[in-house]
Amino acid sequence: MGKDAVDTKVRFFELTMWPHMRAAYNLARWLVRNDQDAEDIVQESFLKAFKAQESFRGSEAKTWMLAIVRNTAMDFRRRLKAGLAEPLGDQGREPADNSPDPESAFVAESRREQVRQAIAKLAEEFREVIVLREIEGLAYKEIAAVLGIPMGTVMSRLSRARNLLLVELGGVKEVQHDLP
Repeated sequence: MGKDAVDTKVRFFELTMWPHMRAAYNLARWLVRNDQDAEDIVQESFLKAFKAQESFRGSEAKTWMLAIVRNTAMDFRRRLKAGLAEPLGDQGREPADNSPDPESAFVAESRREQVRQAIAKLAEEFREVIVLREIEGLAYKEIAAVLGIPMGTVMSRLSRARNLLLVELGGVKEVQHDLP
């Protein structure tokens, strides 16, 4: 492969995949619940994506990239369970809200922390769909592609996840859906 071909490959990757770095990190962080491990997973995922970019068929780059991140995170968790990897520990925190009103900032940060904790309590299958839909803004079809599940499953998991969050955050009893 000549220098021009390598430059073209690098440029294509920078234009199509790099814009999704934040989304990749957010998903990894929610899946492994650790900043340092999430950074490692994203780095490994981007390396995998770069090496495999010939298999990218020009569909949705964000969806393709997030599927790689999810698979890499799942591999990491399997290695962790098997004792083949060690968590690095959560050494980083999100920066504080720099709002001019300290009381409002405190209330907002407190609520954000409640939401983070509620999401963190969700089972993985529900946490994934909530993060991909509500935080990353993916469409149901894109979530189905990232997770490799039918769109109906995405919708039911998302409904269940929202219900669980409502119960956790609002203190309401679980909503029962009467089916005909």
